[in-house]
Amino acid sequence: ALKANGYFGHELEVYLVRLLFCLFADDTGIFPSGAFYNYVENSKQDGSDLSARIGKLFDVLNMPDDVRKMQALLTPDLKQFRYINGGLFADRLYTPDYNAAMRKTLIECCDFDWAAISPAIFGAMFQGVMNPDERRALGAHYTSEENILKLANPLFLDSLWEEFEDAKHDAKTLEAFHGKISRLKFLDPACGCGNFLIITYKELRRLEIELLKFRQESAQMQIMAADFNELAKVNVGQFYGIEYEDFPCQIARVGMWLTDHLMNNRVAELFGMPFCRLPLAESATIVRGNALALDWAEIVPKSELSYIIGNPPFVGARIMNAEQKEDMGAVFADVKNYGNLDYVTAWYKKAAEYIGGTNIKVAFVSTNSVSQGEQVALLWKPLFEDCKIKIDFAYRTFKWSNEAKGKAAVHCVIIGFSMNTVSAENIIYDEDGVPAEAVNINPYLINADTVFIESRTKPICDVPEIGIGNKPIDGGFYLFTEEERDAFLLKEPQDADLFRPWIGSHEFINRYCRYCLWLGDCTPSELKARPEALKRIAAVRDFRLSSVSAGTRKIADVPTRFHVENMPISNYLLIPRVSSERRRYIPIGFIGKNTFSSDSVHIIPDATLYHFGILTSNVHMAWVRTVCGRLKSDYRYSKDVVYNNFPWVDVNDEQRKLIEDLAQGVLDARAAYPDSSLADLYDPLAMPPGLLKAHQRLDRAVMKLYGGENWKSEAECVAALMERYKALTEENE
Repeated sequence: ALKANGYFGHELEVYLVRLLFCLFADDTGIFPSGAFYNYVENSKQDGSDLSARIGKLFDVLNMPDDVRKMQALLTPDLKQFRYINGGLFADRLYTPDYNAAMRKTLIECCDFDWAAISPAIFGAMFQGVMNPDERRALGAHYTSEENILKLANPLFLDSLWEEFEDAKHDAKTLEAFHGKISRLKFLDPACGCGNFLIITYKELRRLEIELLKFRQESAQMQIMAADFNELAKVNVGQFYGIEYEDFPCQIARVGMWLTDHLMNNRVAELFGMPFCRLPLAESATIVRGNALALDWAEIVPKSELSYIIGNPPFVGARIMNAEQKEDMGAVFADVKNYGNLDYVTAWYKKAAEYIGGTNIKVAFVSTNSVSQGEQVALLWKPLFEDCKIKIDFAYRTFKWSNEAKGKAAVHCVIIGFSMNTVSAENIIYDEDGVPAEAVNINPYLINADTVFIESRTKPICDVPEIGIGNKPIDGGFYLFTEEERDAFLLKEPQDADLFRPWIGSHEFINRYCRYCLWLGDCTPSELKARPEALKRIAAVRDFRLSSVSAGTRKIADVPTRFHVENMPISNYLLIPRVSSERRRYIPIGFIGKNTFSSDSVHIIPDATLYHFGILTSNVHMAWVRTVCGRLKSDYRYSKDVVYNNFPWVDVNDEQRKLIEDLAQGVLDARAAYPDSSLADLYDPLAMPPGLLKAHQRLDRAVMKLYGGENWKSEAECVAALMERYKALTEENE
């Protein structure tokens, strides 16, 4: 309604934040109970005076007590509102006009019980009012309290609670511990609406309240109302944030104040005394700006900071805007091929550089892309080798959840790191949050030696080379459905011998076929006798000439040829480049030599049943799940990172024959369902028992080849593969 009346932008955002504060204050004791509700209710029914009334209220909330004393005409309904301070109401604001409907809506908001509010609602509220394009451009996704605690507990909360339990036995030690937690400082360099800061502050205050309660109950001290401000040492001034957008900055500041007040209310309930920090004397430092361009040390000195936390923006490498690409160039100026890194990685690098020579610990929630595919070596190799960091704890991939509508459909990891001299403990949490101690956590979040699986143009082992299928760059003029091919042949039946079955990832997995008109082998005289084919050639030439790519315009000179041609002379093995992460196995299979493949698949022309058996096994799939990149959450199989780096084992003839027989068993089990697509056969809910058993027999045999009869988890399998990979790379150096 406010937007419809021409009220938008910065003023609208500040206005909404102030209203949110008033609604909250009405139910939590900042204002006398129901004071704001009554103030709004006492306006005219048509809302004509509500704009002026709210504007006057904002002025009064910014009016110190000494000024109020001189306001002889200040009405009683305004005198009841306390001076808030803290800058929230400092700036004069144009207030929008109201009508009866808008007044009614505000009163309905007043009827809500804001005392029960969760701090997570602020981030959810902001995400809810953004449109999807804005969210995607900013990478704006807000983290639930559950996921924030997944980060905060192993980073500092668990150890603080343990230290508190140990300190209980000595009054001086406990007092020293209290002083310690009051000096801890936290920075969220992508704070959004402040959820990480809000939850962290709430948990730190909860710890402090337990400490004070224990000291009182154990007669170590008597807590009096007069000295509570001195005794409650933890305050919002220990928290710092950086945020690019203005509105979330405003929400973050208010959210911290409101959380402070909520915790003060708990103190009042526990100790039976009033405690309210008004006027607001302390404030979280929330800086509006580009965190990747700012000097963090100017916001909070390294010598004072304890922890860096947060959920940096999720923006993929291929969808960044110009400013974000410029940020990446500035942060990764010394890293080759940084253009393949997602935006979130810049926060990792900036944090790693900032903590150099300190005991500061860092933990971020981010997309799992930072621990998969080619991004691992690009990001973590300079962090480990140049910045000398180590990973202290990690949550392996888990599905994102938060309270907001339009929440992100992403898979996340949490990674905590510090200088390699700071922390000795290493903990890996699985998707369900079950912890396990690790000797070392490598960048793939595996308990194994640190390795970097970098792009490689040739296989590391003696196996057939892999490539992509054909890439026509034809504008679709050479590709046909069966119906389109038949219609074409009605006009020019002599072209039947020029059509080839055409298959890509989608066609292969879903068991259907398209067709390609292949004219590259035709002589000029043959083409002249095919007028319909000539029309297609002309259309392809025009399409290529109109391209903005110089390379595409160049191949317009040879319009009958594909940009990439890969046509094996014998049957070949096909691997889809993208496949659903729901499947335990990527469907792969053999294709006849007369079928042309598109560039949406990888092909291995000289592959045998043995190669098929290893590649379709759970051992190879464990490798894929760990080191491949992702398209959204789907597997993105790659030649240079996944296949070329996979460590094969040497086998004798008997072992090879066994794998070949079991691999044929998988193909035979598929063949029993000629009317089912591979998508159906490999759906985890519909996979036929016979096919599953065939795969399991093959899996056991391949695991035995790799010495994995006693592996208890996929992580152990990957750790063994990485050990083998490391040995192979050392041999080849």
